[in-house]
Amino acid sequence: MRTRLGYWLAGSIFLSGTVLLLASTVVLAERISDIRNTKHNFSATVIPDLPDAANRDAFATSESQICAFCHTPHGATNEPQAPIWNRQLSTATYTPYTSTSLDAIDLGQPGGKSKLCLSCHDGTLALGSVNVLNREEQPQIDFAGPGIAGDDSIPHGLGAETGFTRRLGVDLTNDHPISFTFDSAQAERDGELYDPNVVAHLGDRQRGQDSPVLPLENNKVECISCHDPHIRDTSGENIKFLRVNRFQTAPPVDGQFDEENDIICLGCHDKAGWVGSAHANSSVATYRYQDAAADLREFPRDMQVWQAACLNCHDPHTVQGARRLLREGVDGSVGLTADGARFKLGGGSAAIEETCYACHSADGEVLQGQSVRPGFGVPDVKTDFTKVGNRHMPISTADQAHTREMHSIGSAGIHQGGKDFVEAQANMGKASKVNKDGEQGSLLNRHAECTDCHNPHRVSRNRLFWEDNTIPGVEGTHNHTAADIATNPEGFHTNIASGVLRGIFGVEPVAWESTEFGAKPTVFEIKRGDPGTGASTDVNSPYVTREYQVCMKCHSNYAYDTAPALGSFSGGTPSGISGVTAKGAEVMTHYTNQGMEYQSPEEHKGEGTSPTPSGAYRGVPPGLGYNVDYQANNHRSWHPVITDTGRTPSVRGISGPNVWLTPFNAAVGLQTMYCTDCHGNDTEPGTVVPTPASDVNGNVWGPHGSTNDFLLKGPWSDETGSNREDDLCFKCHDYNQYGKIFPNSNIPAGPSPLGALNSGFKRVTTTSPGSCLGSSVENNAHLAHGWFLGTQPGTAPLRCTYCHIAIPHGWKNKVFLANLNDVGPEGGLPSGTQVRNRTEARYYKYPYYNGSVLKVKSFARSGEWLDVNCGSSGPPGNGVVGSNWMRGSGGNSEACTNPP
Repeated sequence: MRTRLGYWLAGSIFLSGTVLLLASTVVLAERISDIRNTKHNFSATVIPDLPDAANRDAFATSESQICAFCHTPHGATNEPQAPIWNRQLSTATYTPYTSTSLDAIDLGQPGGKSKLCLSCHDGTLALGSVNVLNREEQPQIDFAGPGIAGDDSIPHGLGAETGFTRRLGVDLTNDHPISFTFDSAQAERDGELYDPNVVAHLGDRQRGQDSPVLPLENNKVECISCHDPHIRDTSGENIKFLRVNRFQTAPPVDGQFDEENDIICLGCHDKAGWVGSAHANSSVATYRYQDAAADLREFPRDMQVWQAACLNCHDPHTVQGARRLLREGVDGSVGLTADGARFKLGGGSAAIEETCYACHSADGEVLQGQSVRPGFGVPDVKTDFTKVGNRHMPISTADQAHTREMHSIGSAGIHQGGKDFVEAQANMGKASKVNKDGEQGSLLNRHAECTDCHNPHRVSRNRLFWEDNTIPGVEGTHNHTAADIATNPEGFHTNIASGVLRGIFGVEPVAWESTEFGAKPTVFEIKRGDPGTGASTDVNSPYVTREYQVCMKCHSNYAYDTAPALGSFSGGTPSGISGVTAKGAEVMTHYTNQGMEYQSPEEHKGEGTSPTPSGAYRGVPPGLGYNVDYQANNHRSWHPVITDTGRTPSVRGISGPNVWLTPFNAAVGLQTMYCTDCHGNDTEPGTVVPTPASDVNGNVWGPHGSTNDFLLKGPWSDETGSNREDDLCFKCHDYNQYGKIFPNSNIPAGPSPLGALNSGFKRVTTTSPGSCLGSSVENNAHLAHGWFLGTQPGTAPLRCTYCHIAIPHGWKNKVFLANLNDVGPEGGLPSGTQVRNRTEARYYKYPYYNGSVLKVKSFARSGEWLDVNCGSSGPPGNGVVGSNWMRGSGGNSEACTNPP
């Protein structure tokens, strides 16, 4: 009789559920109420038919009923809205999920029907612990199975702290939030949720009305909002009791939930930019899961990334320690399944990068063909961060100064800041700020995480951020080759943000203390939000339009009050610069402020004397009795990262642009550039395109890691110059026009590699007899100096930092010239101070003077230089100018021909 009653209850539920489904809608016809063929059937005698012929991990040893493990018509637990519940509820205190980007205001202990689910799934009560069975109170039904715990509580799966268990425990910080109010106010606070009062598929169940596909309970999200514990899928798919799809079955449509085709997550989350993003686009995310990885995740084999959708990166019941439900998002120990799939054992610390590494690596063993490098389309970022010997950003908590992951979107307390990944300045390192939780900023908080630079819900495989992300491009970085640049609306290289930067948070410095070098930004505008297709590229737009805006939020005083120290995190550039400390010179100890350095005043563009101060000195040098003027024919200089220079070939007084390499020989003076044109992994000589330059699926763009200090794409030191063709400068500046050593002074005019092209560094008369260098052609004084210093007895090869500063972001003098007649606050001295006096030794004063020798007595317009522009301005130097000063004639030598 007992067995027949159990069958009858199960059958009646099945039949009534089928009728209701047919009566209401056909889109959920694949979900049928058939608990007997699910893992919630614990009957000892009714064996369920499970997907993939799976076996149950837990079942009763003798009890044949199906429904009695949860329900009883008599003696039920006295809880509001409990459906004749046959179990006591746990008295445990739970640690609920929370994050700085979750805007719910009533997070607390689980309630409603979620407590019913937890009476099994928290593991505190035995599965067979029921109120009543066959008129017997508080019986204990014995359980068995390969995964059953010793106390008959729910199985541990691959481990209670892993993401591959449904024993959730009482620490719910790694589980989707429950028991919080989801109403119009919550949707507005978040900014990327559907309003349950507007859409039909969300909301409370009302008597006499069709139930919403995703029901709330008293306006709250509960376990039953996503799960129905009685259902299975007619296709035999493992649906995890989900009310709608576990996977994406057709490309999503923006702002429109399709319960027949969309993954269940999209029923609540309406993410701006997700449709068409690189992770959702069915023409981009076509890579398929390896069998072992799919089996581990209980995905169908051969699953494509776009179909797994949210589940590629998130798991609603993920590994313990992860934040924001990131799949495998912790560091620490790794386990292996029988077929070799790797999974985190739990107990580690939050590690965003571990989620990204699953696919963005050569050794993740998740996607088919992932180890084939170069050639595989998903960029390998892990190698740059983890390669032995690489300098790299502090991506892991172990690299960072703090003991926990400090990156936290939404921590600024700005309205809807979480959706745009806006982070508090305090979390980024600014000691004078606090985050929305009241935590004080500190340089110890500085960090680098993948989601500092990329919004994974918005990244697109497009060359430009504003392009239609549903129509993918060749790759997600900017146009850099001549052929690609030809497709730019501008027709030349720009700093316009690419698709991989779409929709991330950045800042724009808009006001400074003054125009002088050393003046810090005083006002930053936050850039945030998804721009959409066809958006304006105007720098004043409210969203990120330029790459530097992303970099500037960390590499400027927006993120700190005092400059961070070199060596303050492991894996980065240590204090000091290679090749300098061995000479007994002082070392570089701190990072510099790029917000200060890259100030590019409009009135300093072009040539001539700037009308506003650059920081160069004019007047009587400290303690001396003569006047100097280093402002005439001078202006600030900068690499065109924020804006162009206005210094076109005609303004520079040169006949052509080919002293630069492609693409920087096009639109000189109008072009702009990326920070990552210089920063990133080491590249081949003569190019900044990642290796191999011919393959878009080669090494990854971006400042992740490099074999060189400061994540540079080539070596850069006080030895860069002649005989150093692979060094950084010559990735853009043609070595044959800047560093090549010709065998004699008769350098012919002409293109590389046989001749000298016209350069802005030339004499007024290019064929003047009696030249200080004896060269018959001086239209390119770099080559003339290179010939002399590279061939004459008693000389040493030309070095870039003889004349130019060490950090060429921006400077107080034109063309980054290091004027040792005028060292000022940037060298810890009063403006106008002359150094390297009556000595031939190179001058080191960090961060900007890295073996300098040049003294400029008077600046000249580009193309109009004379030897007498160079030399000591007077005491305390030797007062000699021109070629005599350069060669050391006249006593008290300050010669630059062979500095020690």
